[in-house]
Amino acid sequence: MSHLDNIPSTPGKHKPDKAFRFHSSAASSSLSKLTLYSTLFLSVLLIFLLLLSSPSSPPSPRRHLSTGSHHTPLSLSHKLIRKSARPRSTTGHTVLVTGAAGFVGTHVSLALKRRGDGVLGLDNFNHYYDPTLKRARQKILEKAGVFIVEGDINDKGLLQQLFDAVLFTHVMHLAAQAGVRYAMQNPGSYVHSNIAGFVNLLEVSKSANPQPAIIWASSSSVYGLNSKVPFSEKDRTDQPASLYAATKKAGEEIAHTYNHIYGLSITGLRFFTVYGPWGRPDMAYFFFTKDIMKGKTITVYESPDKGSVARDFTYIDDIVKGCLGALDTAKKSTGSGGKKRGPAQLRIFNLGNTSPVPVSRLVSILEKILKVKAKKKVVPLPRNGDVEFTHANITLAMTELGYKPTTDLEAGLKKFVRWYLSFYSGSKKKSSW
Repeated sequence: MSHLDNIPSTPGKHKPDKAFRFHSSAASSSLSKLTLYSTLFLSVLLIFLLLLSSPSSPPSPRRHLSTGSHHTPLSLSHKLIRKSARPRSTTGHTVLVTGAAGFVGTHVSLALKRRGDGVLGLDNFNHYYDPTLKRARQKILEKAGVFIVEGDINDKGLLQQLFDAVLFTHVMHLAAQAGVRYAMQNPGSYVHSNIAGFVNLLEVSKSANPQPAIIWASSSSVYGLNSKVPFSEKDRTDQPASLYAATKKAGEEIAHTYNHIYGLSITGLRFFTVYGPWGRPDMAYFFFTKDIMKGKTITVYESPDKGSVARDFTYIDDIVKGCLGALDTAKKSTGSGGKKRGPAQLRIFNLGNTSPVPVSRLVSILEKILKVKAKKKVVPLPRNGDVEFTHANITLAMTELGYKPTTDLEAGLKKFVRWYLSFYSGSKKKSSW
């Protein structure tokens, strides 16, 4: 999960505040002093430039990897990295999970680790939403034995070091700039993370020997203005309604390219409105809960025909099962050292609940669970990238991945609210796992 604010700015040239001047009328009497001052000035300037260009201490021959709260020498990090990435058995997978401190990333990392796979996390802990929640997730992962390297997927040198240290069998790429509306405020962050970051990861992956299989998070947003429901993987996806959707669609085309040229095995997963414990604060179910409890008015959008906007809400545990199903059925990449040796697997799947629920119904369920009547303001759906409805056809995922969602919205929201009340009440027991 990257952010343009983390990119260092380019240093400018030094310009002195004032030019050095002397008056011609005093030149004859001041020439010797001028020569002395000029010599001293140039000497000081030369010393300053030498100090600036030379390190104050001998450069370390090893790069440092950030582990979150402090920097750990690479030699120590390598031990932690290898321990975290080591599967319990020789048949287990070794998985790099990007965006590991994110909502889906945390749940997937835990599921992989608990079944015996080796898992190494990568996350940049950006400030798109409160990083305190990400740090809390990180603590849960650390207790389970999952180490997270703090870094950005756009840092190719860091990625190369990780691939040199560990032979990954799979990459679960979940790092991304999320959110539909935020793209209107910070469009560059979406290009930086969802396109440039993805390409960077694929570049390092295609040069690995052996190449890992890639499973990555696309989005239901790619269906955009498509009016045919339910959304099928074969439907058109060339009418994105938001920049976020456009970057995810671009990711799907980029995946096709790297599969075709380099033989990378790539599986894309189109997530449909994921919710549940440890979720993202920018999602409606999350901030509705927060505002209802505080007695604040919530804004509910309606479609142009005065109907309620609807979403195919999918519980996190069901999404995790789909992610693991995609990983377990992914075939090996066919390239080696950046060269394709044969045709490679390329897949795309919808992961949804296939039961769209009006947002008005979502609010009613939350009122029932919280035992609080919501203060609502109903307004027309703005043109900010949101769409009127989402509805997944999951036939393909059911057939090929064994995917079968089992959690309805009311049951899932009860679990979320239970976690929310525990986490934000100051209780020491903040994990639902």
